[in-house]
Amino acid sequence: MSTQKKSGPEAFKKVTTHSLAELKHSGVKISMLTAYDYTFARLVDAAGVDVILVGDSASNVMAGHETTLPITLDQMIYHASSVVRGVDRALVVVDLPFGSYQGNPKEALNSAIRIMKESGGHSVKLEGGSEVVSTVQRLVQSGIPVMGHLGLTPQSIYQFGTYAVRAKEEAEATKLIDDALALQEAGCFALVLEKIPAALAAKVTASLRIPTIGIGAGADVDGQVLVLHDMLGMNTEFNPRFLRRYAQLGEVIPAAIRQYVADVRAQDFPNDQERY
Repeated sequence: MSTQKKSGPEAFKKVTTHSLAELKHSGVKISMLTAYDYTFARLVDAAGVDVILVGDSASNVMAGHETTLPITLDQMIYHASSVVRGVDRALVVVDLPFGSYQGNPKEALNSAIRIMKESGGHSVKLEGGSEVVSTVQRLVQSGIPVMGHLGLTPQSIYQFGTYAVRAKEEAEATKLIDDALALQEAGCFALVLEKIPAALAAKVTASLRIPTIGIGAGADVDGQVLVLHDMLGMNTEFNPRFLRRYAQLGEVIPAAIRQYVADVRAQDFPNDQERY
């Protein structure tokens, strides 16, 4: 087996959906981060992240919208195309945005085909359980790898009315387990589990052959995902319990810019060595 309990660039020269299945089987945790542009995609890929999600969270962190709903299919294709050009190793997953797949499986197929052909992305992700099983089957039968997404599904935020933890009650937890199994049987290669009780996430993970990627779902899943701008400390207004900030770029970047402004005004930039 090629994993040999490794992670990072040495584990796989190129990460595929099959690679993720191998990692789950080997007990090696999967790393996943978002990216929305070429520059960040190059940095994330070079650092050894296994999966890059071109998330519809671009609607929030790139465009400043309150929710993920406004972003369009054309905009997702633009972001995905930029990311793909910066990636050598990671598997690139692209979110199907709200309104591009909920109508019927044919609409979803047309949207997914556009993403695959126009962006070069390797797979797509969609939200929902039993209600999207026929859509997943249609995409998979057409050769398009699909990642599912259960728990807190941000495209349904107006239906939920809150970003609180999902599936705390027995009925919703039972449905989530059933949905996870149904998505697996429909052909999903992996599932994102967002903001659900850790014990439930562990139970779902143990019941599935396919990998689970958690965000706010505890440690007993097969991998973790965070929004890049959140974990780098660029978005200081967002402070959920599950978020760990690995840098404070929200402080570093303004400080660098203030120094630049000061140097320009003091005529210290450019200096003699920075002139032609």
